[in-house]
Amino acid sequence: MDIDDLQAQLRSFAADRDWQPFHTPKNLAMALMVEAAELLELFQWLTPQESRSLAQQAEGRERVGEEMADVLLYLLQLADHTGVDLEAAVAHKLQMNAIKHPPLVR
Repeated sequence: MDIDDLQAQLRSFAADRDWQPFHTPKNLAMALMVEAAELLELFQWLTPQESRSLAQQAEGRERVGEEMADVLLYLLQLADHTGVDLEAAVAHKLQMNAIKHPPLVR
């Protein structure tokens, strides 16, 4: 997945529709949360086992995939509009998590 290319595609998509005035960090963050809630809604009343098996069927996998894609696309746009380098941010966060949560000693 090429993050820079996806962000360029999203900028072009928004520009072609004159959506740039609406793509503020605040609005993108809110849209991201709405899409995350739509993803959550797919799992909301499922048992743990049902939630694990939802994406094992084509229809469930498609629905979950669509919502995950929406979340990712809004996250990419938010990063683009705030100047956050997602690859660097993820690498840094993984390092911080490794320090905060060291492996179990067995």
